[in-house]
Amino acid sequence: MSLPAFARRCDHIDPFLVMELVKKAAALEEDGHPIIHLSIGEPDFTAPEPVLRALKRATDAGRTQYSDAAGISALRRAIAADYHRHFGLDIDPSRVLITAGASGALTLACAALVNPGDGVLMSDPGYPCNRHFVAAFDGQAQTVPTGPAERFQLSAELVAAHWRANTRGVLISTPSNPTGTSMRTDALASIIADVRARAGFTIVDEIYIGLSYGHAPESALALADDIIVANSFSKYFHMTGWRLGWLVVPPGTLPVFEKLAQNLYICPSVLAQQAALACFEPDSQAVFAQRRQAFEERRNYLVPALREIGFEIPVEPDGAFYVYADISRFSDDSARFASEVLEQAHVSIVPGSDFGSNESGRYVRISYANSLENLRTAVQRLGEFVARRQAA
Repeated sequence: MSLPAFARRCDHIDPFLVMELVKKAAALEEDGHPIIHLSIGEPDFTAPEPVLRALKRATDAGRTQYSDAAGISALRRAIAADYHRHFGLDIDPSRVLITAGASGALTLACAALVNPGDGVLMSDPGYPCNRHFVAAFDGQAQTVPTGPAERFQLSAELVAAHWRANTRGVLISTPSNPTGTSMRTDALASIIADVRARAGFTIVDEIYIGLSYGHAPESALALADDIIVANSFSKYFHMTGWRLGWLVVPPGTLPVFEKLAQNLYICPSVLAQQAALACFEPDSQAVFAQRRQAFEERRNYLVPALREIGFEIPVEPDGAFYVYADISRFSDDSARFASEVLEQAHVSIVPGSDFGSNESGRYVRISYANSLENLRTAVQRLGEFVARRQAA
């Protein structure tokens, strides 16, 4: 059998290592080893009861036909109202486009903005798929090394220093995956102003903004209306497998994004959209607030617990559900370290090499999207593992 040659862009898209680790962990579980999963970025909570009831109502009523490509109007209005409720912002629902998850949102944003050869600046470390959303449209992910001094985030100074002739814009994640760090509002405003002066675009991924700790989060939409913001029902709303997200786009630009969505996706899942309306009911909002508190409690336990057994946390996370830990006192190869932790301690974590090349050998990402009981057990196992390693 002769197969056609794959497009060259496939050669530039790396496997998503965290998913490979999940497969390896599953194989160990099948062999009878109890694995504690601190790898995949998925809440252990699931959709609350009002959302499940809304799904059943929609199914029973047969609401399964296509929606508009931009999403059902009621959900777009509900999202706009939520920006007013939480951030005091008046967002016109005509700027909201419902998508197939934040991945679908960022894919559409890159489809609309990235020409072949265009460069897009983003931080290293960063969410690996961001590079590939750009590469899918033959753009170039221009990764910028960031470290603890910058809270692993871009700055206007870094943007100016790394802007090239072919750079077209920036993609920012705040709070960030894998570091759990947020960008200061003044720093974000400076980047937006600098990129605007260069006639570029700014995309801000706010998928974790609802999971912010120790400070009141502020959406980038409070700073400018000529930016593009992506969000999702996956993390704060605990609906990962429902594959539902949204974009907020500049006024007057929705037809461009809607045209692309019509041709690429037809529409997001209508059943998921109908169910997601219940996310904004008071009962659901109360559940989400309680769960956000649970994540904060887990963070408050895990960070000092990891430090006590020898992991260095150079920047305390203030968002999402990740700790980016420096393991250089134990190893200079985070991929090997994560593999050994999985095989010997039966705890699944992710090497920094999944998130870029900037000092990736010294970092691992540890997710606290798991119960406090499991986190305590994981810390005990990790402590025993590193003690054995240092004694060897």
